[in-house]
Amino acid sequence: MRRTALGLTAVAAGYAWLHRLGRSAGSTAAERAAAVPGDEVVARPDLTTDHAVDVDAPADAVWPWLTQMGWHRGGWYTPRWVDVLLFPGNRPSADRLEPDLVRDLAVGDTVPDGPPGTAFFEVVRVDRPHVLVLRSTTHVPPGWTERFGVRLLWTWSFHLTERPGGGSRVHLRVRGTCSPWWFAATYRTLLIPADYVMAMGMLRGLRRRVEGENASVRWL
Repeated sequence: MRRTALGLTAVAAGYAWLHRLGRSAGSTAAERAAAVPGDEVVARPDLTTDHAVDVDAPADAVWPWLTQMGWHRGGWYTPRWVDVLLFPGNRPSADRLEPDLVRDLAVGDTVPDGPPGTAFFEVVRVDRPHVLVLRSTTHVPPGWTERFGVRLLWTWSFHLTERPGGGSRVHLRVRGTCSPWWFAATYRTLLIPADYVMAMGMLRGLRRRVEGENASVRWL
């Protein structure tokens, strides 16, 4: 019994640790407290996560990488093992800027997150190179809206600020609200810990690519 109790305690502690990382890894208390563009899209979120990285390149150098993201586009810059495990049908994330994928995003553009007819994001705010807000109502298992009344509103807000010395800060805030209650509870339980792997993996992958590209440009 004692071993069982210790095991359960360890599992609970590990989950709590992952849950905390999933909410805030990489971000500062000030960033988590601040209002950012896109907050108004989900006025009363069931969940909010904040993640951030410093990038040794200006925001102008980061921005093109955001514009080529998406399914069968530049990918999401997540680790390859994540892509293989969770998104086997997607291409590997791009390691360089592709002229045919980089684009001038505008409100109303879509960013695919699955095969045609499945999940996608809609661009709802653009302020190049500092703000990109994506919104989705499509990240729901097929048929669940009709069968169970499931609803989901979800935003990704990328907020880029300049740092002294020519670098930049990339802050990603995710906000979501969903119903019914059991779907919202499942969403919070599973998505927030997973967001540590997904969001931080994406931001770190973005940083590695931007800094590599920026270094190459400086040496030309």
